[in-house]
Amino acid sequence: MIQSPQEYKEAVRKLKEWAYAYYVEDNPLVTDEVYDKLYREVEEYEKAHPDQIDPTSPTQRVGAPIKEGFVKAKHLSRMWSMEDVFDAAEFEEWMQRIEKQFPGERYYVEPKFDGASLNLIYENGLLKQAITRGDGVEGEDVTNNARTIQSIPLDIEHKSLIEIRGEVLMTLKEFERINKERVEAGEPPFANPRNAAAGSLRQLDPSITAKRNLIFQPWGIGVNDLSYEYLSDAMAYVYDLGFRKPPIRRVCKTAEEIEAIYEELTRMRGTLEVMLDGMVVKVDRIAVQEALGYTVKYPRWMVAYKFPAVEKQTRLLDVIPQVGRTGVITPVAVLEPVEVEGVIVERATLNNYDYIAKLDIRIGDMVTLIRSGDVIPKIVSVLKQYRTGKERPIERPTHCPVCGSEVLDEGPLVKCQNLNCPARVVNSIIYFASKGCMNIDGLGDKIVEQLYEAGLVKEVEDLYHLRMEDLLKLEGFKEKKAKNLLDAIEASKGRECWRFVNALGIEHIGEVASKKICETFGLDFLNADKESLMAIEGFGEEMAESFLEFVRVNREKVERLMKIVQPKAPQKKEVKESPFTGKHVVLTGTMKRPRSEIKALLESLGAKVTGSVSKKTDYVIYGEDAGSKYEKAKQLGVEVMPEEEMWKIIDRVRNEE
Repeated sequence: MIQSPQEYKEAVRKLKEWAYAYYVEDNPLVTDEVYDKLYREVEEYEKAHPDQIDPTSPTQRVGAPIKEGFVKAKHLSRMWSMEDVFDAAEFEEWMQRIEKQFPGERYYVEPKFDGASLNLIYENGLLKQAITRGDGVEGEDVTNNARTIQSIPLDIEHKSLIEIRGEVLMTLKEFERINKERVEAGEPPFANPRNAAAGSLRQLDPSITAKRNLIFQPWGIGVNDLSYEYLSDAMAYVYDLGFRKPPIRRVCKTAEEIEAIYEELTRMRGTLEVMLDGMVVKVDRIAVQEALGYTVKYPRWMVAYKFPAVEKQTRLLDVIPQVGRTGVITPVAVLEPVEVEGVIVERATLNNYDYIAKLDIRIGDMVTLIRSGDVIPKIVSVLKQYRTGKERPIERPTHCPVCGSEVLDEGPLVKCQNLNCPARVVNSIIYFASKGCMNIDGLGDKIVEQLYEAGLVKEVEDLYHLRMEDLLKLEGFKEKKAKNLLDAIEASKGRECWRFVNALGIEHIGEVASKKICETFGLDFLNADKESLMAIEGFGEEMAESFLEFVRVNREKVERLMKIVQPKAPQKKEVKESPFTGKHVVLTGTMKRPRSEIKALLESLGAKVTGSVSKKTDYVIYGEDAGSKYEKAKQLGVEVMPEEEMWKIIDRVRNEE
């Protein structure tokens, strides 16, 4: 038995060493019996000496109280999504864009793990916080649950602040075990290991998470003070801190080398204990990453090269017309259940009714479906050789399957035009209340349906007129539940402008576009014109017209809702007067400093930096290898300014301070 603080510290050190070998290196140093014996001795000592407990002791991974819910937490730096490519031609096109600006660069290649993204924040060498990806800016604080994952070190040798990003995974073996238990307990099984990992990470009781044997696999770094020139070296340092290494990580210089790794991983994917859905290719030099910068959605310096689609055959049993929040009626295929990459598939998308007619798909057909990168499988062909003559054609709907009103048939799109259609109303309210929008806690699908069926809400605005006495008449509502819901609805007032715009459910306008609209127009977004919208980086004609059409039809309703919700205008950055104040500026070519840094600097001097050249553009500032934007500026008579001239102006402004 452990008798002294020194013996206790040595025992904790041994347990951590053995756990690392077992969970991270897959190389057990001792038997389970030996580990368990020392673990119990450490527990006994800690019970007798609670004032001496080491917070990084393996015994401290479980034991936090059960939470009532998760709180929001902000990442120290944004977690970005990735651009996807699905074949060699798309990948080479991406690589050529890099090579055009930075020829001869090297690339860092790793597997792309299919799990739930997690951001770990370490400070003074200790795990301070663990946050789910969320919307990339903020997620949910799941620190207590993350502490139960054995492959997440509770302490590391790196003492300064650092964010370590990675994927929480579940092995296929563990996935099968848990689903078997759930079925036996009468609970619905998880759809796939990714959903199982995400669900396990978000358990309110950390002891449940601990039983799920999750794995943490790092793939990136956020805030840090490391001084490595290359990402591959920085990641090697992270792995040396005690994190799991991936099965393959390579540095390459040519597309041929990268394709060889892709083929190797494609062959390996079926032999690994966790699911991969491709590989990730990143520009290795960190300075070049910064120079390449970001689009509205993705870093330009990284790409997810997805594996080939997995094809399976099954029978089409039925087609259900589904009405979305914009009124579009989508045909959903009901299939004989079939397993695809660990997922039991019973539904698939059929795109639209023109697609059905083009492929001549009929109910009863044997069909081929693929699942490639997307969670929703897609039917791609019909095996007509198996037809018996009993197959039935799929009729285009002439009336809405929910409200019965006549539909508008525009060829590819079949739409219910009835704004009071229950499906449109219910789905639009569900979307309005969702996390990426107004984030009204407790207002889930079933509650919205219940409120609608009771006649309490017929449109979004009605949410803000609900009363306690109305809710208490509903089944399942007691005073506490009703109060919590009313409080959550009230708390949604004053949310950020972009959340309000996103919550309106405008076709083609998602979270990123909503943020750009509010950054550009603030609370005056209803008065945006087409040219101004088109000048926003990443916006195209389809997005601009969709936004303007929505405003034309719904302006009064939105204005009424704005008076109730009072969305918060984006904070205005402090602007210094300069020759750039109020000017529309476009950057093009390779600059001496990162594009994102120059953009921020110009905006601080009052410039409106956009991504496309139009007659409204005042300056196109160009660096080396300026391309089509420079040429368009010349054609339109827009003033072009070399980068050196921009720096001279900036220096003059600084000297005047």
